[in-house]
Amino acid sequence: MFTGLVEGIGIIKKIDSKGIDRTLYIEPRFSMDEVTIGESIAVDGACLTVVSWNGNMFGVDVSYETLSRTIIGNKRVGDLVNLERALKLGDRLGGHIVLGHVDGIGTLKKRYNEGSSIRLIFQVPDKLSKYIIEKGSIAINGISLTVNSVRSSTFDINIIPHTANETTIGLLKIGDEVNIEVDVIGKYVEKLIAPWSNKTKEDSITQEMLRKYGFI
Repeated sequence: MFTGLVEGIGIIKKIDSKGIDRTLYIEPRFSMDEVTIGESIAVDGACLTVVSWNGNMFGVDVSYETLSRTIIGNKRVGDLVNLERALKLGDRLGGHIVLGHVDGIGTLKKRYNEGSSIRLIFQVPDKLSKYIIEKGSIAINGISLTVNSVRSSTFDINIIPHTANETTIGLLKIGDEVNIEVDVIGKYVEKLIAPWSNKTKEDSITQEMLRKYGFI
């Protein structure tokens, strides 16, 4: 589990192909002490397992599933990536609950300066747009961000200078693709209420029903 508060940027130094899978070797551009084999690190928002560490660079195995469903499959040597190590119990949850399980890929459609900040407008697949709400949380390339507004399959966010400087999001150009993880709470709520969606009016979830069973 992660918070979406990126610790720093890393650079991909080497990529080994292993059939349909790959191993990425990433050099952090910040201090990463006590990296252990088997720990989880979010790379551009995708939760990956450390398989090697030489004190300066760590390796992560990337399965075909991850390569095919995230932007990790498009990464090349020299590319920069956002890095976050897994949350420790007792740490502050400064962002929101991020699992590192990418739901889909979004595309940057517009960007413009707004005061000292940058406004970014992304388009996502229709299947994801229903989980994105105004002033809700979303993870873009592993960065916990607040949604400003939603219009059909597009949404926009505001990037303050600190976030632009400490992550790769300020480098995005129109047409670039990004990893999207929607708020997990919305997905769980949808699954829980799904059995009720085809009920008759008498059996559907209403304030009266919730009051009857002590929910409100």
